[in-house]
Amino acid sequence: MRGVFLKLERGTTALATVVACAMLAIAASLGIWQIVTRFIIERPAEWTEVLIRFSLIWMVFMGIPLAFRLGAMVSVDVLHRLSGPRTRRALEAVAAIASLVLMAVVIIVGWDYAQRGRVQTMAGLEEISMFWAYVALPVGGVFSSIAIIANWIEPVRAELENAQ
Repeated sequence: MRGVFLKLERGTTALATVVACAMLAIAASLGIWQIVTRFIIERPAEWTEVLIRFSLIWMVFMGIPLAFRLGAMVSVDVLHRLSGPRTRRALEAVAAIASLVLMAVVIIVGWDYAQRGRVQTMAGLEEISMFWAYVALPVGGVFSSIAIIANWIEPVRAELENAQ
């Protein structure tokens, strides 16, 4: 069971990372295109600003699972270094529970926000609903929850290992 869950997590975190990287590439490309259209062609493309914001929202929420999986999000470095193995495990459990509670709030409130934004449209792209931007919150929350549980099952403390 543990192995199956960790395999699922590796797949979901890899997918989230690929999406986050793609969204960063899209945002950067659109930013360059916006500069070209505004300052070289002198006919600004208003839709690029909206899509840059859209892609940055998705980039952040799809990048968070990797940070959680690497143990780089919620950590109490000093307490972790000074504590013994049992205290360390309890500290990791508290951090995991607090993170899961936060992700539950992000999922619930994010889904509600996405549902409410269904009737809104993006400025400059009136045919696209804001639902698609806001749904990044619950999607990222689900992926992050999987990564949090996996990091608790099989801890990775990359930031601590690199800091010492």
